[in-house]
Amino acid sequence: MTVSPTLLRVPTLGIDTRAWQYGDPDGAPLLLVHGFRGDHHGLQGVAQGLAEALPGVRAIVPDLPGFGETPAIPGREHDIELYGEWLRAFAAAAAPDGFAVLGHSFGSLVVAASIAGGLQPSRLILVNPISAPALEGPQAALTQLAIGYYRAADLLPPRAARRLLGNPVIVRVMSKVMAKTGDPELRGWIHGQHDAYFSTFSDPTTLLQAFRASVSHTVPEFARAFTMPTLLIAGERDDITPLSKQLELHRRIPGSRLRIIPGTGHLVHYEAVDDAVAFVSGFLAETQLREQEAAA
Repeated sequence: MTVSPTLLRVPTLGIDTRAWQYGDPDGAPLLLVHGFRGDHHGLQGVAQGLAEALPGVRAIVPDLPGFGETPAIPGREHDIELYGEWLRAFAAAAAPDGFAVLGHSFGSLVVAASIAGGLQPSRLILVNPISAPALEGPQAALTQLAIGYYRAADLLPPRAARRLLGNPVIVRVMSKVMAKTGDPELRGWIHGQHDAYFSTFSDPTTLLQAFRASVSHTVPEFARAFTMPTLLIAGERDDITPLSKQLELHRRIPGSRLRIIPGTGHLVHYEAVDDAVAFVSGFLAETQLREQEAAA
């Protein structure tokens, strides 16, 4: 059964953040934060799966400022500090009585920076966390090309910059590099998702600022603040962060759990939705049971 979402408009730092809520509106909130250049559609499958697997949970997936249907925050540099501040404000408004949080890719950086700045989730889930500098991953050369691509766009007038940044050929090349599945139907669907939603940014300036934020930080910078139960989910063939760096992050977070999905890369949220839902739902259920036993 497909869970139909409810659209929320949450006042946050002077804008209305658009968010999609799945599951019981009175359930325990789980905030899901999407990655760079995506929007809520990227985590839709995971959110729906969790709402179905855990009837007592409501999954809330906002569009990050400047992406999807959420506008950029006027007059602010969209750096990692702003995104962390935004998430703290969004959580306070959308889930004032407590919540768990999940971040994918760039969303893992947003969540990590927000926790370091005072966000206090009951549980933390990071999917494909950015655990190594951008130029040290398995695809360092491609990352260097991406940096040149965004720098070139930064030099162009806005209209020309948008054409370059949304170029369908470049988007398709990125999609082909990132997708690891050998299933042609699934690969086609992933390419369609990127075609539809990878260029829904508000403006080139915000996109370029967010890109700089995405390649200037790593999750381990903030890991000292992770004192809550933590689950890490990594793709074995992730092009952005090698598995060795995910293992290092796991060792740096006391009591954390690491789940590795074989044959999958950076697109766990597309290629391994069932695995991700099983790992997250199991983690949430187990940690909740432990809390109940400790309180008894």
